[in-house]
Amino acid sequence: MPLDLSEKTSMDDVIREISRLRNVVTDAVEDGVESAVKALKQGREFTEDAIDDARRTVRQKPFQAVGVVFAVGILTGAVLAWMSSRRS
Repeated sequence: MPLDLSEKTSMDDVIREISRLRNVVTDAVEDGVESAVKALKQGREFTEDAIDDARRTVRQKPFQAVGVVFAVGILTGAVLAWMSSRRS
């Protein structure tokens, strides 16, 4: 119920309205913090699972892992060389 300022209002009405607004804002902030914490926990769990999967794959297929790392290194070097040649 918005406060109608065209009528005479008492100080108690103003204080009640301010208190209500404060509660609304506080609830919204608390909901936002809870959502952020939940997203952070989910992201951390996902990252830990991905790291565990990567470790398991490296143990099962070490030569393939070395090949992938080598290919990524070559690709990174090529991209960096290409970027530095464009600046000149």
